[in-house]
Amino acid sequence: MNAQQSEPLTKRQQALVTISALTAKGDLPQLHQALGQGLDNGLTVNEEKEVLAQLYAYCGFPRSLQGINTLMKVVEERKAQGKHDALGKEASLISSTEPKYERGKKNLEKLTGKPETGPKTGANAFSPVIDVFLKEHLFADIFERDVLTFQERELATIAALVSLGGVEPMLQAHIGMGMNTGLTEAQIRQVLTLEEKSIGKKEADAGRAVLTKALEIKK
Repeated sequence: MNAQQSEPLTKRQQALVTISALTAKGDLPQLHQALGQGLDNGLTVNEEKEVLAQLYAYCGFPRSLQGINTLMKVVEERKAQGKHDALGKEASLISSTEPKYERGKKNLEKLTGKPETGPKTGANAFSPVIDVFLKEHLFADIFERDVLTFQERELATIAALVSLGGVEPMLQAHIGMGMNTGLTEAQIRQVLTLEEKSIGKKEADAGRAVLTKALEIKK
Protein backbone atom coordinates (compact mmCIF):
# COMPACT_ATOMS: atom_id res chain seq x y z
CA MET A 1 0.00 0.00 0.00
CA ASN A 2 2.69 2.53 0.99
CA ALA A 3 4.80 1.74 -2.06
CA GLN A 4 1.75 2.18 -4.26
CA GLN A 5 0.83 5.50 -2.64
CA SER A 6 4.33 6.90 -3.22
CA GLU A 7 4.01 6.54 -6.99
CA PRO A 8 3.31 9.53 -9.26
CA LEU A 9 -0.26 10.30 -10.19
CA THR A 10 -1.55 8.05 -12.96
CA LYS A 11 -2.60 9.53 -16.29
CA ARG A 12 -6.20 9.00 -15.19
CA GLN A 13 -5.63 10.94 -11.96
CA GLN A 14 -3.79 13.68 -13.84
CA ALA A 15 -6.75 14.02 -16.18
CA LEU A 16 -9.07 14.35 -13.19
CA VAL A 17 -6.91 17.17 -11.83
CA THR A 18 -6.72 19.08 -15.10
CA ILE A 19 -10.46 18.74 -15.78
CA SER A 20 -11.25 20.07 -12.30
CA ALA A 21 -8.84 22.99 -12.54
CA LEU A 22 -10.11 24.08 -15.95
CA THR A 23 -13.76 23.72 -14.92
CA ALA A 24 -13.21 26.00 -11.93
CA LYS A 25 -11.36 28.47 -14.16
CA GLY A 26 -14.06 28.39 -16.82
CA ASP A 27 -11.58 27.79 -19.66
CA LEU A 28 -13.93 25.86 -21.94
CA PRO A 29 -11.65 25.41 -24.99
CA GLN A 30 -8.93 23.84 -22.85
CA LEU A 31 -11.54 21.88 -20.87
CA HIS A 32 -12.90 20.45 -24.13
CA GLN A 33 -9.45 19.09 -24.91
CA ALA A 34 -8.88 17.83 -21.34
CA LEU A 35 -12.19 15.95 -21.28
CA GLY A 36 -11.25 14.11 -24.45
CA GLN A 37 -7.81 13.29 -23.08
CA GLY A 38 -9.42 12.07 -19.86
CA LEU A 39 -11.56 9.60 -21.80
CA ASP A 40 -8.45 8.46 -23.68
CA ASN A 41 -6.62 8.00 -20.37
CA GLY A 42 -9.17 5.74 -18.70
CA LEU A 43 -11.91 7.95 -17.25
CA THR A 44 -15.45 6.86 -18.09
CA VAL A 45 -18.17 9.21 -19.26
CA ASN A 46 -19.97 8.82 -15.92
CA GLU A 47 -16.80 9.55 -13.95
CA GLU A 48 -16.31 12.79 -15.88
CA LYS A 49 -19.96 13.69 -15.39
CA GLU A 50 -19.59 12.97 -11.67
CA VAL A 51 -16.60 15.24 -11.15
CA LEU A 52 -18.27 18.05 -13.10
CA ALA A 53 -21.41 17.67 -10.99
CA GLN A 54 -19.44 17.62 -7.73
CA LEU A 55 -17.67 20.84 -8.62
CA TYR A 56 -20.88 22.85 -8.47
CA ALA A 57 -20.48 22.65 -4.68
CA TYR A 58 -17.11 24.39 -4.97
CA CYS A 59 -17.30 26.71 -7.97
CA GLY A 60 -21.04 27.10 -8.55
CA PHE A 61 -23.71 25.85 -10.94
CA PRO A 62 -22.63 28.09 -13.87
CA ARG A 63 -19.13 26.55 -14.07
CA SER A 64 -20.49 23.06 -13.44
CA LEU A 65 -23.19 23.31 -16.08
CA GLN A 66 -20.79 24.77 -18.62
CA GLY A 67 -18.50 21.84 -17.95
CA ILE A 68 -21.32 19.33 -18.42
CA ASN A 69 -22.41 21.04 -21.66
CA THR A 70 -18.81 20.83 -22.87
CA LEU A 71 -18.66 17.12 -22.04
CA MET A 72 -21.88 16.56 -24.00
CA LYS A 73 -20.21 18.09 -27.05
CA VAL A 74 -17.05 16.03 -26.55
CA VAL A 75 -19.02 12.77 -26.33
CA GLU A 76 -21.09 13.62 -29.41
CA GLU A 77 -18.00 14.54 -31.42
CA ARG A 78 -16.21 11.35 -30.42
CA LYS A 79 -19.21 9.25 -31.38
CA ALA A 80 -19.22 10.91 -34.79
CA GLN A 81 -15.55 9.98 -35.10
CA GLY A 82 -16.38 6.34 -34.38
CA LYS A 83 -14.98 6.32 -30.85
CA HIS A 84 -16.86 4.22 -28.32
CA ASP A 85 -16.21 5.59 -24.83
CA ALA A 86 -17.08 3.49 -21.78
CA LEU A 87 -20.15 4.88 -20.03
CA GLY A 88 -19.05 3.45 -16.68
CA LYS A 89 -20.98 2.58 -13.55
CA GLU A 90 -23.91 4.49 -12.14
CA ALA A 91 -24.01 5.48 -8.48
CA SER A 92 -25.29 2.72 -6.20
CA LEU A 93 -28.52 3.28 -4.30
CA ILE A 94 -28.06 4.34 -0.67
CA SER A 95 -29.58 1.69 1.57
CA SER A 96 -28.78 3.30 4.93
CA THR A 97 -31.72 4.58 6.94
CA GLU A 98 -29.47 6.73 9.13
CA PRO A 99 -30.26 10.47 8.84
CA LYS A 100 -28.30 12.23 6.12
CA TYR A 101 -26.78 14.67 8.59
CA GLU A 102 -25.24 11.82 10.59
CA ARG A 103 -24.00 10.05 7.45
CA GLY A 104 -22.41 13.24 6.20
CA LYS A 105 -20.86 13.90 9.59
CA LYS A 106 -19.30 10.44 9.63
CA ASN A 107 -17.95 10.87 6.09
CA LEU A 108 -16.39 14.20 7.05
CA GLU A 109 -14.83 12.63 10.14
CA LYS A 110 -13.30 9.91 7.94
CA LEU A 111 -11.79 12.59 5.72
CA THR A 112 -10.46 14.79 8.53
CA GLY A 113 -9.44 11.89 10.75
CA LYS A 114 -10.98 13.72 13.70
CA PRO A 115 -14.25 13.17 15.57
CA GLU A 116 -16.51 16.20 15.67
CA THR A 117 -17.39 16.85 19.30
CA GLY A 118 -18.53 19.80 21.35
CA PRO A 119 -20.49 22.88 20.27
CA LYS A 120 -20.29 24.28 16.73
CA THR A 121 -17.65 26.91 16.12
CA GLY A 122 -16.78 29.43 13.43
CA ALA A 123 -19.01 29.67 10.36
CA ASN A 124 -20.99 26.58 11.40
CA ALA A 125 -21.97 28.30 14.65
CA PHE A 126 -22.61 31.67 13.03
CA SER A 127 -24.75 30.12 10.26
CA PRO A 128 -26.06 26.70 11.38
CA VAL A 129 -27.81 26.19 8.06
CA ILE A 130 -24.44 26.02 6.25
CA ASP A 131 -23.41 23.22 8.60
CA VAL A 132 -26.56 21.32 7.60
CA PHE A 133 -25.93 21.92 3.89
CA LEU A 134 -22.33 20.76 4.19
CA LYS A 135 -23.15 17.60 6.12
CA GLU A 136 -26.39 16.57 4.41
CA HIS A 137 -25.69 17.59 0.86
CA LEU A 138 -21.94 17.81 0.19
CA PHE A 139 -20.68 15.01 2.44
CA ALA A 140 -23.78 12.78 2.22
CA ASP A 141 -25.62 13.36 -1.08
CA ILE A 142 -22.46 13.95 -3.11
CA PHE A 143 -19.55 12.21 -1.38
CA GLU A 144 -21.58 9.03 -0.78
CA ARG A 145 -22.01 8.49 -4.51
CA ASP A 146 -19.58 5.67 -5.28
CA VAL A 147 -18.81 6.65 -8.87
CA LEU A 148 -15.63 8.25 -7.51
CA THR A 149 -13.57 7.37 -4.43
CA PHE A 150 -12.97 9.80 -1.58
CA GLN A 151 -9.39 10.18 -2.81
CA GLU A 152 -10.53 11.04 -6.34
CA ARG A 153 -13.02 13.54 -4.95
CA GLU A 154 -10.30 15.19 -2.89
CA LEU A 155 -7.99 15.38 -5.93
CA ALA A 156 -10.78 17.14 -7.81
CA THR A 157 -11.53 19.47 -4.91
CA ILE A 158 -7.89 20.44 -4.33
CA ALA A 159 -7.43 21.15 -8.04
CA ALA A 160 -10.56 23.30 -8.18
CA LEU A 161 -9.68 25.31 -5.06
CA VAL A 162 -6.15 26.02 -6.30
CA SER A 163 -7.62 27.22 -9.59
CA LEU A 164 -10.19 29.45 -7.85
CA GLY A 165 -7.64 31.12 -5.56
CA GLY A 166 -8.46 33.19 -2.50
CA VAL A 167 -9.82 30.20 -0.57
CA GLU A 168 -6.68 29.24 1.33
CA PRO A 169 -8.37 27.97 4.55
CA MET A 170 -10.55 25.57 2.56
CA LEU A 171 -7.62 24.49 0.39
CA GLN A 172 -5.50 23.79 3.46
CA ALA A 173 -8.31 21.70 4.97
CA HIS A 174 -8.76 19.68 1.78
CA ILE A 175 -5.03 19.10 1.36
CA GLY A 176 -5.16 17.57 4.83
CA MET A 177 -8.17 15.48 3.87
CA GLY A 178 -6.47 14.39 0.66
CA MET A 179 -3.44 13.20 2.60
CA ASN A 180 -5.78 11.32 4.93
CA THR A 181 -7.09 9.43 1.88
CA GLY A 182 -3.53 8.40 0.99
CA LEU A 183 -2.31 11.21 -1.25
CA THR A 184 1.37 11.91 -0.66
CA GLU A 185 3.23 15.21 -0.56
CA ALA A 186 4.86 14.30 -3.89
CA GLN A 187 1.49 13.64 -5.51
CA ILE A 188 0.06 16.95 -4.27
CA ARG A 189 3.13 18.73 -5.58
CA GLN A 190 2.44 17.04 -8.90
CA VAL A 191 -1.10 18.44 -8.75
CA LEU A 192 0.42 21.91 -8.37
CA THR A 193 2.77 21.33 -11.31
CA LEU A 194 -0.24 20.39 -13.43
CA GLU A 195 -1.99 23.54 -12.20
CA GLU A 196 0.99 25.66 -13.22
CA LYS A 197 0.78 24.24 -16.75
CA SER A 198 -3.00 24.50 -17.14
CA ILE A 199 -3.92 27.54 -15.02
CA GLY A 200 -0.83 29.58 -14.13
CA LYS A 201 2.24 29.97 -11.94
CA LYS A 202 0.58 32.47 -9.59
CA GLU A 203 -2.15 30.00 -8.61
CA ALA A 204 0.31 27.11 -8.33
CA ASP A 205 2.71 29.09 -6.13
CA ALA A 206 -0.16 30.12 -3.85
CA GLY A 207 -1.09 26.45 -3.60
CA ARG A 208 2.49 25.54 -2.72
CA ALA A 209 2.45 28.03 0.14
CA VAL A 210 -0.74 26.46 1.49
CA LEU A 211 0.78 22.98 1.14
CA THR A 212 3.74 24.09 3.25
CA LYS A 213 1.36 25.17 6.02
CA ALA A 214 -0.60 21.94 5.78
CA LEU A 215 2.60 19.88 6.08
CA GLU A 216 3.66 21.84 9.17
CA ILE A 217 0.36 21.00 10.83
CA LYS A 218 0.81 17.32 9.93
CA LYS A 219 4.18 17.14 11.73
